[in-house]
Amino acid sequence: MAGKEKSDPSQLYDAIVVGAGIQGSFAAYHLAKRQRRTLLLEQFPLPHSRGSSHGHSRIIRSAYPQDYYTAMVAEAYLLWAELEAESEAKLYRPTPLLVLAQQENPEFQDFWKSMEQNRVPREVFTPEDLGRRFPGIRLCGGEMAVSDLTAGVLNADKALKAVQDQFQSRGGTMRDGEKVLRIVPGAVVTVTTSQGEYRARHLVVTAGAWASRLLAPLGLPLPLQPLRISVCYWRAKDPGDHGRLGQLPLFLGINLNGEKHHVYGFPASEYPGLVKICYHYGSPVDPDKPDQMDRASPQVPDIQILRDFVSQYLPGLHPEPALQERCLYTNTPDEDFVLDRHPRFSNVIIGAGFSGHGFKFAPVIGKILCELSLGEEPAYNLSPFQISRFPAVPKAPL
Repeated sequence: MAGKEKSDPSQLYDAIVVGAGIQGSFAAYHLAKRQRRTLLLEQFPLPHSRGSSHGHSRIIRSAYPQDYYTAMVAEAYLLWAELEAESEAKLYRPTPLLVLAQQENPEFQDFWKSMEQNRVPREVFTPEDLGRRFPGIRLCGGEMAVSDLTAGVLNADKALKAVQDQFQSRGGTMRDGEKVLRIVPGAVVTVTTSQGEYRARHLVVTAGAWASRLLAPLGLPLPLQPLRISVCYWRAKDPGDHGRLGQLPLFLGINLNGEKHHVYGFPASEYPGLVKICYHYGSPVDPDKPDQMDRASPQVPDIQILRDFVSQYLPGLHPEPALQERCLYTNTPDEDFVLDRHPRFSNVIIGAGFSGHGFKFAPVIGKILCELSLGEEPAYNLSPFQISRFPAVPKAPL
């Protein structure tokens, strides 16, 4: 838990970052590397599992249907390796990723074209090839598979601690257990928390599922929807297969069985003999009451979707999950991120709506948010991430 020295209202920071998940922690880290006096605020005592950055495993991959994500992840690999070297911690384990889909699926075609154009190392499998290489996976409906040979698994908990430690080692200040109550914008931004008041020339908001609540009083009604995601772990029917479960690849099933969203999975590692498989969508929820489902919204039958997937495509696993956990997504309508300046207050920067696929990009996202806060223009085309793409949100200064 971070130190609790008394706040000094006369103290002026170069930047305050609100939200110490993986995106905010990397933004603070890059600011500290640029020798900016930076304060990182987190509403919950650290470490915690209330947001979207906890747990053991996240996928990193070059395979994306959008070229702008493939371009970003190329730098992300380099920056993850840099953090590993700085922290002397092993954060990444190479593991091939299988993309499974009907060949004529438009999204799969976009995956294929992007991998080809960006020269992503890959291997194509027919159902027979796949059965020989990975006997635990069965293609049963005319699907095909292509593997992303650059992919791997990131250790989320270790990565979050590593970047926070590096931030503090560079002189950054981190205060947890401090809920932000009020933001007063201006040339100097004032942030009032449950423990004190802070001032800074720049503010970066990376508050995850709580971002909408913080930004609405600043005239920015972003269409962010928190979702509760079921994180499920599955056991082999035959105890003798437990060892082979750790040899499975990562996988991403696209629109299988007529479902709109993806199913993704990991080889056994977090829990001995248990394979992690999740449905890439969930049910709307209040992040402060994650156990109380939003009755006004339709509930997603995610567990049944996963049962059906396991029964058909991973027949060696029990069709009932052995263990269930949860995680929060914060989705935008198009599932692209928000990386932008406030339309009225240019010294307020927003990183939000990572829609369950932002963790892998965190080193690059943090760098982009740092550059935006310093008045610089990042090297990437940020038009897919601009606030102005949402029709109900102000497109110009008020």
